[in-house]
Amino acid sequence: MEKPPIVYDDFARVDIRIGRIVTVRPFERARNPSYKVEVDFGPLGRKWSSAQITSYSETELMGRLVACVVNMPPRNIAGFQSEVLILGAKNARADVILLSPLAEIALGEPVF
Repeated sequence: MEKPPIVYDDFARVDIRIGRIVTVRPFERARNPSYKVEVDFGPLGRKWSSAQITSYSETELMGRLVACVVNMPPRNIAGFQSEVLILGAKNARADVILLSPLAEIALGEPVF
C-alpha cells in the first residue's frame, strides 16, 4: 500500500456521487491536456471539473455516467474553479479511464 490505512469513518466522510457529463470544453490554459467538464447530479445541481481525460473525445464523454467526489472545496486550476473530482484510473498506456457504472443509475445517487 502507498497510503496509510484508514478507518471506515474516514471513508464515510468522502461524498461520492453519480453524475452525467453534459458539457465538455477544451481547457487550453491547463498545464496538462484537460477538458472543462460540466456534470449534472440531478437534485444536487450541476458542477464543473477540470479533468485530464483527453484519452476520450468530447463526443465520447457527452452523456456518460461518472463517479465524482462532490464534497471537496473548489480548486482554482489556471483561473478555472474546479468544483468536483471525476474519478478514474490509469491503464497500462497511462490513459485515464473513467470509473462509470455499468447500468443506468439515478443522478446524484451516492456511492458506498
